[in-house]
Amino acid sequence: MTSSIRFHPDEIDTAAPTRAARLKWVVVVEETLPAGIAANAAICTAAATAAQVDGLLGAEAVDADGHVHPGLPWAGCSVLRATGEQLAAIRAKAGAAEDVFVADMPAAAQSTRVYDEYLESVAASPADALAYYAVSVVGPRNRVDKIVGRLALL
Repeated sequence: MTSSIRFHPDEIDTAAPTRAARLKWVVVVEETLPAGIAANAAICTAAATAAQVDGLLGAEAVDADGHVHPGLPWAGCSVLRATGEQLAAIRAKAGAAEDVFVADMPAAAQSTRVYDEYLESVAASPADALAYYAVSVVGPRNRVDKIVGRLALL
């Protein structure tokens, strides 16, 4: 099942600058995480996003030797940093916003080694009690900018 937030085929313009895209994609990572955990959190939320938001990935690239390289985000993706409190507020704002897709990684995803245990941990936690390691947000450029503010790059 894909999100209702998507790039329609007629608006995908891989020859245009990323700022020209209607939708903006950001991944916001908790700034105090060790590098390996931060990278894992960003990658996991990006994977969930790419699987749910149609049109994010461009066409495959083929090098001069004929090797195929999978498509990458043609409209770009900024990876930003935030405090835990900011990340929770971003998750709440993105979840409440109209026409915005959000994927998140609660801290429980890193403290469990079995996916069913992760599901149980999240199910036992009220939404406002979850701590997040990363949040991925896709939506209209102005709406995403209002949600994330002026956060610095990771």
